[in-house]
Amino acid sequence: MAEFGLDADDLPDGLVVADSTGRVICFNAAAARICGTEPSDVLGRPIQSALPLQDLDGHRWWQLTDPYGGLATRSGQPERGLLLEGREVLVSARYVRTHPTGPVHRLVVGLRGTEARRRSERSDAELIATVAHELRSPLTSVKGFTATLLAKWERFTDDQKRLMLETVDADANRVTRLITELLDISRIDSGRLEVRRQPVDMAAAVRRHVQAHTAAGEPPDRFVTRIVEPLPELWADPDKIDQVLGNLLENAVRHGDGTVTIEVAPAPHRHHDEGTAVTVSDEGPGIPEESMSRVFTRFWRGSKRGGTGLGLYIVKGIVEAHGGDITVSRAPGGGAQFRFTLPVGAPAFMA
Repeated sequence: MAEFGLDADDLPDGLVVADSTGRVICFNAAAARICGTEPSDVLGRPIQSALPLQDLDGHRWWQLTDPYGGLATRSGQPERGLLLEGREVLVSARYVRTHPTGPVHRLVVGLRGTEARRRSERSDAELIATVAHELRSPLTSVKGFTATLLAKWERFTDDQKRLMLETVDADANRVTRLITELLDISRIDSGRLEVRRQPVDMAAAVRRHVQAHTAAGEPPDRFVTRIVEPLPELWADPDKIDQVLGNLLENAVRHGDGTVTIEVAPAPHRHHDEGTAVTVSDEGPGIPEESMSRVFTRFWRGSKRGGTGLGLYIVKGIVEAHGGDITVSRAPGGGAQFRFTLPVGAPAFMA
């Protein structure tokens, strides 16, 4: 590392190095923080006593792995959770040999804390609990109405049957939407969200979503649509763009007040590449300044509770999968303003 001007203390993870005799010759600052030990207290000591590691069953790890006396073909140990004086740490090891089956010349041990993994586990557990809770209500409704219809079909009028079937249909759509959200999150987190690019008329897509809201009972004068022509030809995934627009407009209608303004305009994207920007603004209470940085995280919900809190996380993932950017700020009317910009893109067969 010295040839690159790096010091072991510059590394974010713990680094412990032992020489050919098993004595510690390097113990960086991160290792000292993780172990709660000063480097001066362990340098020169046998690594087994400097790092008294145990597996989760309480067995001494160094006796199990035996880097100096074990198989000469071993090159190291993959990362695993071990106990260090009662605290769990993530440990990996690399055996540096002078030749492939020669004696161990250096033993390099990496140490990491488990905080990040525990945060990830808590987030996954919260995701499962949230989705399970959201699924329970519509599934209970579907089960109740279908069981009632099957048992007492003849007792209901046609209007009553229609009402119950419409409720079942709406709840089934809600379940489908929740499962779609769950699959989207899985693909976003694993970097496997596929974008199938086709020509997208963004202005027509915005008008279609506004018409859907007015058909559902929202007054037409609540929406103002501004299209700045000419718009560049946009290649994007139309279904996923519909998800983005649908989520942003639904948020503006549900959580905002007053007029909802949607503007579509050409805009430079990053390095002055051609792009399209869509801005959705409302006149509601807006988003508190201290919450702005958390809007696109999992489970964030506005002042009005309800929903899974996953919609804006998915929106951000979709926009970024297209190579775009999305931001949130305060609208001129005092409400929330979401703006996303997409590069013009290229057809799927050229991407």
